[in-house]
Amino acid sequence: MSVLLILFCVLAAITLSTAFLTVFSRNPIHSAIYLVICFFSVAGHYLLLNAQFLAIVHIIVYSGAIMILFLFTIMLMNLNKENEVHKPRITRLGAIVSFCLVCLILIAIFINSKPIAGDYIATGEDYQSIKVLGRILLNEYMVPFEFASILLLVAMIGTVLLSKKEKLEK
Repeated sequence: MSVLLILFCVLAAITLSTAFLTVFSRNPIHSAIYLVICFFSVAGHYLLLNAQFLAIVHIIVYSGAIMILFLFTIMLMNLNKENEVHKPRITRLGAIVSFCLVCLILIAIFINSKPIAGDYIATGEDYQSIKVLGRILLNEYMVPFEFASILLLVAMIGTVLLSKKEKLEK
């Protein structure tokens, strides 16, 4: 077995186990930590595919910004209350059965899938290059790029306003 195949199998096992622990962890902070580990292992898969820029952006965006947002949301909502009502056993059983059925369907689809046969037309451009990616992003996709930045700014301002505590007047 090659080293890349062993590394892929290890990363796949880490990804699947931390994704499973994210869903089934009772503590929301532990769940967020498992999700960060899952994001890092997905970035490892990107590195195996020789997509270094995508791996770094994935770590910065998902493991950095999104997880910080999740942790702030968890802390603001105080989800770890002891007096919460737990789900009945029939609901848990239904969730497990649904999960198993979806897994079986996905495995059947994966086994019965066929590779795409046909010619692959290569343009010759290397989209791994940051120079090419920046040129395309800031020339051809300038307006959507700016709309995304305005959307993120409005979301950030909304988050600050929603989390701001109001002063009680005496």
